[in-house]
Amino acid sequence: MNLQQNFDLASVTTFHIPARARYYASYSSVNELKRLLDMPELRSLPVMHMGGGSNLLFTRDYPGVVLHSDIRGINFHPDPQNDTVVYAVAAAGERWDSFVETACRAGYAGIENLSLIPGSVGAAAVQNIGAYGVELADRLHSVEVYDTFSAEVVELPRERLAYGYRQSLFKQPEVAGRYVVTAVTVRLSTLNDFHLDYGPLRELSGNPALSPADVRRRVIDIRRAKLPDPDVEGNAGSFFKNPVVDKAKFHSLLGEYPDMPYYILSDGDVKIPAGWLIEHAGMKGARVGGARVYQRQCLVIVNTGSAVGADVVALSRKVQEEVMRVFGLELHPEVIFI
Repeated sequence: MNLQQNFDLASVTTFHIPARARYYASYSSVNELKRLLDMPELRSLPVMHMGGGSNLLFTRDYPGVVLHSDIRGINFHPDPQNDTVVYAVAAAGERWDSFVETACRAGYAGIENLSLIPGSVGAAAVQNIGAYGVELADRLHSVEVYDTFSAEVVELPRERLAYGYRQSLFKQPEVAGRYVVTAVTVRLSTLNDFHLDYGPLRELSGNPALSPADVRRRVIDIRRAKLPDPDVEGNAGSFFKNPVVDKAKFHSLLGEYPDMPYYILSDGDVKIPAGWLIEHAGMKGARVGGARVYQRQCLVIVNTGSAVGADVVALSRKVQEEVMRVFGLELHPEVIFI
């Protein structure tokens, strides 16, 4: 636990946008977190909890304290009543992809589609990360949190977490800041229980010898082929959520754009890839200052090396305006503006 002043946040966020926090500290246990929250110099300041910094855009210096979880540990517990079920418990400070890799190496299926998503385990639970037809909520069992109101650690079952598309209880304004994720438990399978209905993963179907590690390798290949490495070009992954439309709007768009990709949801609504919309609105490669729409995947905005927060904000608004003008659809950022 080391409280630092005037801390450069570019070094701990994947956008690598210049911004500073008045205070910054990492903690490796709940007791350290408690001690930090009780420090007199921090009590009157706004507090922000940060994971891997992969879904954040700091638009200016942060006037409060940024706290980063470095709580570590991954454990597996077989279900005593079902020998095909394993509960995997990962501490909030673990890298999400390290957790997926560990589960796949152990031969447990369920989260392999979520390979190579940047960020921490704790942030994954807050954001309800998803990829290739799978969301974390599909496998999540419970989340352990530190409740700052009661000053105790409690376990919240999945049913209480109000999960939706990139939404959760933790993002609701009325509970913002109350809960600090300390660990996440997911329900995995010892069987080859794969979700291969999404795009390029279909080619893996029908292979009886397929393992979680095999699916993970293919997911990694797909992501690396189209997504930029944040260590080379700063970015926050998918910048916008994929819009969901009703049947009437979907059929109207499909009549005008018959090659438009889409995914029919269980409730009958239709999800349309935001990257396709951005590209076909003419925004591929669009640039404002040091921020640019990534050429190989228009869902991503990259820092070409000189971007500031205002560049990214201006470019994102330009993208939203063009998609609205061309398609009549509103794009919502997946990235959190601070």
